Amino acid sequence: IDTAYDDRVTILYYYPGMDPDLVDALVEKGYHGIVIAGTGLGHVNTPLYPALDRAIKAGVHVVMTVQTLWGYAQMYVYDTGRDLLDIGVVPLDNMLPETALMKLGWVLGHTRDHDEVLTMMRKTINHEITPREPHNGYLILQGGLPEVESWITSQWK
Repeated sequence: IDTAYDDRVTILYYYPGMDPDLVDALVEKGYHGIVIAGTGLGHVNTPLYPALDRAIKAGVHVVMTVQTLWGYAQMYVYDTGRDLLDIGVVPLDNMLPETALMKLGWVLGHTRDHDEVLTMMRKTINHEITPREPHNGYLILQGGLPEVESWITSQWK
């Protein structure tokens, strides 16, 4: 059993007005990875940019997820997403924040090399990143379970 795990990872659920000092404090406390659950398509507001930039330059791996059950971190749609990419924040498509937390801890337990971390985080191991979502996937919470089960069965044979 491979038990290598770095417990110096955390999730920050972004909210408007979040104090950048939260990111700085995680860096000062020696955290190695931060999963951000961003708003909308995986964004945070510009006042957080300098703290994220400092964290990444200090060697902290910062990844972006979204707060919704369905949807992707789409970093190319708006300027804010492209700015975050320029800083070095890594989008994790439709991986859930809690899944990203566990995976980042596992990955950092095996390597701290930036390129290896990027490759391992962006490679699906057990369907934690899906190539597509059904257009009506959100119906799973609204009584549309048969449609979702049908789609999942057709994708994961």
